Amino acid sequence: MYQGSLLVIDDDQPLLESMADYLRSLGHRTETATTCRDAMIRMKEYPFDVVICDVNLPDQDGFALLEWSRQQVPDSQVILLTGFGTIESAVDAIRLGAFDYLTKPIIEDELNFSIERALGQRQIVTENRNLKAQLNQRFGLGNIVGHDYRMQRMFELIESVADTRTTVLVLGESGTGKTVTARAIHQLSNRREKPFVEVACGALPDSLLESELFGHVAGAFTGANHDKQGKFLQANGGTIFLDEIGTASPSLQVKLLRVLQDREFEPVGGTKTHKVDVRMILATNADLEEEVRKGTFRQDLYYRINVVSLHQPALRERISDIPLLAEHYLKEFVDQTGKKVAGFSEAAMQSMQRYRWPGNVRELVNVVERSVVLTKNGVIQISDLPECIRNEEHSVDYNSLHNGCGNHLKAALATPEKQLILEALETHGWNRQDTAAALGINRTTLYKKMKKYGISFEAHVMA
Repeated sequence: MYQGSLLVIDDDQPLLESMADYLRSLGHRTETATTCRDAMIRMKEYPFDVVICDVNLPDQDGFALLEWSRQQVPDSQVILLTGFGTIESAVDAIRLGAFDYLTKPIIEDELNFSIERALGQRQIVTENRNLKAQLNQRFGLGNIVGHDYRMQRMFELIESVADTRTTVLVLGESGTGKTVTARAIHQLSNRREKPFVEVACGALPDSLLESELFGHVAGAFTGANHDKQGKFLQANGGTIFLDEIGTASPSLQVKLLRVLQDREFEPVGGTKTHKVDVRMILATNADLEEEVRKGTFRQDLYYRINVVSLHQPALRERISDIPLLAEHYLKEFVDQTGKKVAGFSEAAMQSMQRYRWPGNVRELVNVVERSVVLTKNGVIQISDLPECIRNEEHSVDYNSLHNGCGNHLKAALATPEKQLILEALETHGWNRQDTAAALGINRTTLYKKMKKYGISFEAHVMA
């Protein structure tokens, strides 16, 4: 049995001491009080697991303490005791939030059983809270790593829009973490207890995708031997996330428009209309505005889904986040493998920050896992990184050395330096003090280099 912390409240001093001694003999940490006021002071000072309180007290009754505890210390379970038990008063006690209601004279086994159940309930509540905290860490904002100013803006937008029904469009290259963002929006919303249903629209042919989303009735097509519930019904009350929405066919786009407008649809081959309460989050790596201009994506659907858009920045656009992400995933894989890897060498990290990351965060996760598994060192070295990243370390456009111009070496070396400065400025929101610090140079040197390469915020915006 789990031993807990108990507070016993009764103005009958002999009975109070008798109960306290009995509960201490069972291994519980037990304190006592004789008035409601004294009990409230103690309950404010210490989070008791269970409070056993007599209904009749000199200053206020046990019902007053019960109501007070529901507001002030809701985690404490309250058991009420009375010498005048009636069914009506027991019902009132439970309705007001008491865990149990016992009549005097107290039977020790009955009291012990009630306390055991109360402690078990308290454990369940604690475990549920811990589980929710883990879910928030795994699927909430805590799972999106980044301190780049673009990411901070995205965090603010996620928090603003999460607890609404507003449709959200997440834009970004493949591998930037659009699914993680969609899950975070759901986890922060008041729909978090309801389903989060993800559909990869680009992974299924049109005929199967409509059935996957809206369901079908038996006989709707060859092989449809029974009714099937679609993803929209599965997500009812929660959130549906449609990834790669840019691949949707014209007929599917029409059905999606209707669901967005009217929250209703019919299954494939069926006539019964289903109404659903779902929050829609959509994602794409395509340029939907261009698709609208080309006529491959409906303009009315585009306006419907583009109520709030979140741009998921590419990893190469936030190089200052690379060390943060690398260390975050390093810890995950070290925990999984049990290997003793303390971190990355400075040279390895610099090499990772120079790399362009075409696969974005997904590629970085893969690289970190590979490095942890293969390294024989306590710190990941350049030699532990994939060849593509090692080659990036030495990549210089040597063709420029043979173009017949003067200062060949200087021109070849200037190109990556200019690019690094531009990326650092972008990463730090064109804050020159922060950029200089990140590059390891003083602000005057940064000004000179910006002037030398013709770098200015105005020119960059107009580019």
